[in-house]
Amino acid sequence: MSELDPEDLKIITLARSARARTGAAEGAAVRDTDGRTYAATTVALPSLRLTALQAAVAAAVSSGAEGLEAAAVVTAAEAVDEASVSAVRDLTADAPVLRADGSGALRETV
Repeated sequence: MSELDPEDLKIITLARSARARTGAAEGAAVRDTDGRTYAATTVALPSLRLTALQAAVAAAVSSGAEGLEAAAVVTAAEAVDEASVSAVRDLTADAPVLRADGSGALRETV
């Protein structure tokens, strides 16, 4: 597998850090079209449920992002769930979604 772009490695690292900090099942980070990054973890409250990637996209949108360059999810799951990918696609149809394992190794690009 080819070496990751440094900016993609950065969002994987941010996602890993968010996941480790909270002990969440998933961590995610996105990079908007201005190069700003946003990280989040799974939200599981009685009245609000968001995947980590949905939460990262929400943080980006609420900060004024109009599009995404890339997204990353750190998870033990075998795939990025459809709701997470849909949140990214709502902003940018062709932004790559990187799925990495807990060590930060890239497992797939959606």
